[in-house]
Amino acid sequence: MRKAKVNRQTKETDIQVNINLDGKGTYKIDTSIPFMDHMLSLMSYHGGIDLSVKAKGDIEIDYHHLMEDLGITIGKAIDEALGERLGIRRFGFAKVPMDESLAEVVIDLSGRPYLVYKVGKRRGTLKDLPVSLFEDFFLSLTNNARMNLHIILQHGRDLHHIYEAIFKAFGRALKEATTVESKKVPSTKGRL
Repeated sequence: MRKAKVNRQTKETDIQVNINLDGKGTYKIDTSIPFMDHMLSLMSYHGGIDLSVKAKGDIEIDYHHLMEDLGITIGKAIDEALGERLGIRRFGFAKVPMDESLAEVVIDLSGRPYLVYKVGKRRGTLKDLPVSLFEDFFLSLTNNARMNLHIILQHGRDLHHIYEAIFKAFGRALKEATTVESKKVPSTKGRL
């Protein structure tokens, strides 16, 4: 089983993440940010990845520290659970609708982090969570999971629907990319 447990504690945040890439989509999420709990639950369920997150931070100041550190910690957990990445499919793709919204996510678990984030709706809030922080979350996750990640919003109006489509698509693309299909290194270079 490809599992990892990662803890991150700073003066601003305290986060524990448990992940099982070969899970069934069970989750227990408490980030202190209800909308983020909802998004990570969707990612876990639709990706078939078991995920447990317990997090708190200085949200009385703002959500930035916690959102960024969630990305760091979840990214490190994904990277650790992947180990040497032997036999993985490496590439994952998902296109997911949520009512009027349509999101596309493409992943390459190449070991070379890079984020392309083409989401036009970067202003506004969901309850009191600035949606601009989702880009910070995904950038931190990308760098720490050592993945190439493209998030493209095809269209959408409602912010809740937009980010729900994105997180569902991310979970499905991650599951596809982490699927073990051989015993070989998925690269002509002989290593990732």
